[in-house]
Amino acid sequence: MLRDVRHVVTDGLLGLAKNQGTGVSVKIGPSPVASSDPVLITGSMSADKIKNWLGLSPLADKVMDSVENGASQILCIPVAASTAGTISEVKADAVGAGTVAVTGTPTNAFQLQVRMTGKGGLNTAAFQYSLNGGYSFSDEITVPAGGKYTIDEAQLQLTFSTAESAEFEIGDVFQAVTTAPKMTNQDILAAVEKLKDIVTTYEYLHIVGETEPDLWAAISEKQKELKEKWHKPIFIILEAYEKGQESMEDYVTKLEKDRKAVANYDIQVVTARASYTSLDGFTRDTNMAGIVAGLYARVAVNKSIGETAVISLPENKVKKLLPVEISAEYIERMDAAGYLTFRTYDGLEGYYVTNARMMGPEGTDYRYAEDVRVLNKIIRVTRREALLQLQSDIDLDNVDADLAAKAKFIQAAVEKMIEAKEISAVTITVPNGQDILTDEIFRLIIRYVPRGTIREIVVDLGMENPYAKTA
Repeated sequence: MLRDVRHVVTDGLLGLAKNQGTGVSVKIGPSPVASSDPVLITGSMSADKIKNWLGLSPLADKVMDSVENGASQILCIPVAASTAGTISEVKADAVGAGTVAVTGTPTNAFQLQVRMTGKGGLNTAAFQYSLNGGYSFSDEITVPAGGKYTIDEAQLQLTFSTAESAEFEIGDVFQAVTTAPKMTNQDILAAVEKLKDIVTTYEYLHIVGETEPDLWAAISEKQKELKEKWHKPIFIILEAYEKGQESMEDYVTKLEKDRKAVANYDIQVVTARASYTSLDGFTRDTNMAGIVAGLYARVAVNKSIGETAVISLPENKVKKLLPVEISAEYIERMDAAGYLTFRTYDGLEGYYVTNARMMGPEGTDYRYAEDVRVLNKIIRVTRREALLQLQSDIDLDNVDADLAAKAKFIQAAVEKMIEAKEISAVTITVPNGQDILTDEIFRLIIRYVPRGTIREIVVDLGMENPYAKTA
C-alpha cells in the first residue's frame, strides 16, 4: 500500500456508560399473544401500540402503568393463563324486545356495554360496544343477519336474538362484567424458567397478578438459582393477594403471618392498591406494582422511590387508595412487616411510596430496594471486569503484587459508582498468601459504604428570649 494520510478512529473516549441493565425490567403476565421471544416495549410507545403488541390483557395494563411512570425498556413474556376468565349474567336496560347473550374466553377484566343505536331486528338494528364501562365506544355496527358478532380483540361473542316481529329499540343497553384470566403457579414458574435464556441485561422482574405465600417461597428459590447458577442478580416484584370479604384487621393480620413465608431481600411484595387512571385514560382498581416497576426506572439505583421531592403520584391519577378501609395504622403495620405500601402526607398533595421494603430476613443489611439495587449493580459491574481476568497469567515470584494489580481493574468499575454518587466509598482487599498454583482461585474482598437516606426528621423547636441574662 502506498503511504498516505490515514485515519484511525478511537471510540469510547467520552466515557459513556455501557448498558448495565439499570432500569431494564422483565414482565410476566397473562396475554392472548403467542411469542417464543420476549416482546420489547419501550417508553415511547402509546397505549394503543402497547395493546397492539400485548393484546387487551392484564399484561398490557401493567405495562402501561410502568411506561407512564418511567419505564423505558420492558421485556414482556406473554403467558397463556390456565385459569380462564369468567362472564357475568347480562343485565338489560331496554324497552325493546331483543336480547343479547355474551360468551367466550375474555382476555381481560372488561365492563362490557352494548348500546343499540339503530332500531330493528337482525340485519337491521345497529349497535356500538364498549369494553370499559362506556368510557369509549366502537364505531356503529349493523347487527349481523345470523345474530352473532365476535369482538376479536376481547375474545367475546355477542348473540343478538329477537322474537318474530320483535325489535331492538334505540337506547337499549346490555351490560356484562368479565374477569381476567389468571396464571397458575405452574404457569408462572414455567415462564420464570425462560429468564435464564434472556441475553439482554435486566435489573428486575415484575410478575403480574395476585399471588399467594406459597408462590412467594417458590419464586424466592427461583431467584436464588438465577443469581447463583445463571449469574443474573435481579430482584422480583410480586403482587399480594387482594382483600376479600374479611375485615381489614383480619386481612392485615394474615399478611403479617404470611410474611414468614419468605426471607429473601431480592423479593418485594406490593400490597398497595388504588383506583388509578392509566395511560389509556381508563380508571381501574389495580395493584400498584406496575407503577412501582416504572418508578425504579426513573431513579438511580441508590435513590429511594419514596423521595418526596422527586416522586409523587398526583390525585388526578390516583383517585384513592384501596381498600376503602385502609388507614395510616394499617399502612404502618404492613410497612413494618416488610411490604411495599403507599401513603399520603399531611401538608403535601399526592401519593407517595412509604418505603421500598424488601422481604429480607430479620437483621438484613438490605432492607430497602435501593440497598438491593446498589448491591446487584456492584455484582454486575465487578463480574464484567472480573471475567476479563479469567485464565490470565500470574507471576508466582510476586503473587501478592500481581493479584493486587488485577484487583485494581475490578475496583475501578466500582469507583465509577462513587463518581455517580451511587455509593460513598469502596475498598478491595486481596488476602496475602493465596496458593494460585494449587487451587487456581483468585480471592478478593469488596467492602463499600452506601449512601444514606433521611427517613424521618425531628425538629427541636422552642422560643428564645434575646433579653434574658446569661448565667
